[in-house]
Amino acid sequence: MFELLKESSLGRRGRITTGHGIIESPFFMPVATAGAMKGIMLGDLEALESQILLCNTYHLHLDPGEDTIAEGGGLHRFIGWKKPILTDSGGFQVFSLQKIRSIDDSGVKFQSHRDGSEHFIGPTEAMQIQHKFGSDIIMCFDECPPSTAPREDQMKAVERTLRWAKVCKEEHERLGGEQLLFGIVQGGLELDLRKKCAEELIAIGFDGYALGGLAVGETEEDMYRVIEAICPLLPKDKPRYLMGVGELHQIEKAISLGIDMFDCVSPMREARHGNIWMSDGIKIRILRAEYKHDHSFLDPNSNSPLSKRHTKSYLHNLMRLNERYGETIACMQNMSLILKKLETMREKIEKN
Repeated sequence: MFELLKESSLGRRGRITTGHGIIESPFFMPVATAGAMKGIMLGDLEALESQILLCNTYHLHLDPGEDTIAEGGGLHRFIGWKKPILTDSGGFQVFSLQKIRSIDDSGVKFQSHRDGSEHFIGPTEAMQIQHKFGSDIIMCFDECPPSTAPREDQMKAVERTLRWAKVCKEEHERLGGEQLLFGIVQGGLELDLRKKCAEELIAIGFDGYALGGLAVGETEEDMYRVIEAICPLLPKDKPRYLMGVGELHQIEKAISLGIDMFDCVSPMREARHGNIWMSDGIKIRILRAEYKHDHSFLDPNSNSPLSKRHTKSYLHNLMRLNERYGETIACMQNMSLILKKLETMREKIEKN
């Protein structure tokens, strides 16, 4: 259930109630692909007050499998996370395997990128898998071409996405439970196709709506153009999720256009490569030689205790030697910054 608490030029302030707790929006979801994150522990995320975790259906389906997770008491108990979890449908990962998958109207047959074993996921299977996980928010299975793909490809993807969305809704209702089901708006940069997809998804009826297929090659201006055109069409009383966007300035702009939810791997990926996000809004390349003798604390204004404890010179040395603790310090810094940014945005909207 979603409650819209306030709306202003800065964005929307809302609240999602799930079986594992309340999520205050707008919010960012750390990506724990297979139920874990590289360089940071789930307990660390709790300390940083992360409200929700995103896990990936494709990877968890391959290993350990939904049956094993169900035997272990569901995904929350299996990974040891008590707060809400969103699982994606696996569609984005499956469609990225262009050389080892085939698609038809029933779904996608693909080979595991790990051992070459054959698998199949369609809309029915995506619902069954995610229900076995017991995640709080689940996503419809959709076709996700690149945003810059030709119009003909986008038309086919929209038709298939809508057809599969109906099947997902039917199977979801058959399986029952408290999980929230989100539909995904596709259509690339073709605004008429995006509008068609949004309107028909709304007619089917979902608990929330996501914008998929963005932040994968188009310009920022094109991405904002799609958000600005589609958000006003979506129901005000349902959460809006922009998939795969994690740059702070993009998040702030998208919130002002009406988006409530975000996820992205970029904060962690950049941290592991030595790109550190700072409280003053800049990014530093900690591997640069200038930081070898910079003995100031990494970020005294950070919510991460490690950034107040360790210096730039220490992190520079750890990262240069590929020490795992360096990765942890960097990941904690970037994640603390993005979570704090969303908290600040919530406060700004409340205070107008």
